[in-house]
Amino acid sequence: MSLGIVVIPTYNEIENIEGIIRAVFELDVSFDVLIVDDNSPDGTATKVKELQELFPNRLFLENRLKKSGLGTAYVHGFKWALARNYEYIFEMDADFSHNPKDLERLYKACVDGAGMAIGSRYVTGVNVVNWPLNRVLLSYFASVYVDLITGMKIHDATAGFICYRREVLEEINLDKIKFVGYAFQIEMKYRTFVKKMKIVEVPIIFTDRTKGQSKMSNAIIKEAIFGVITLRFKKMINRL
Repeated sequence: MSLGIVVIPTYNEIENIEGIIRAVFELDVSFDVLIVDDNSPDGTATKVKELQELFPNRLFLENRLKKSGLGTAYVHGFKWALARNYEYIFEMDADFSHNPKDLERLYKACVDGAGMAIGSRYVTGVNVVNWPLNRVLLSYFASVYVDLITGMKIHDATAGFICYRREVLEEINLDKIKFVGYAFQIEMKYRTFVKKMKIVEVPIIFTDRTKGQSKMSNAIIKEAIFGVITLRFKKMINRL
């Protein structure tokens, strides 16, 4: 068993899934992969099962009965990984917006002492490819807003490309995670920050998906805006 596992939630990612799995397994550092699929009607899970025959004991699949949100998919995957004693647990998108080669850099940051290593689009400027300007501004100023409310000095608070040391996920109590979209990413960072775990931002170049459809929605944006205030309020009354 590898020391690290990459958790990849999927819903209708048949166009990307084989490529992303093979890209992870081609890295010099050996990582296992866990796909958490929300009953994709396009056959994503079927393709993963086929690939499991090529990558036995390295590629794993958890099928969920319905589409239940990104946050719950990651929590499901994190609990699965913790139960199997992985030391380094990653979250990564299936659509190649996160370059699998950067997994090694996030891993090194955690090996060198970080509790959470964030693949950051904004720590060295704006490193985003193929996004429309309004999407870039929304993402960038979301992090400014989060910093203003919470006091976290994180340049990319909504980033979804992360490596955790297992003790971080054990310490923050996954059963208390409430949010599912952008707010989930913010909540994970804020709970890590509150626990005084070391957080490091590793600069990456984020490239928007070229295949499949984005899962972004107005509801996800609204959850993030009000979720940040909720998190800060809970911290103030010691209910976080």
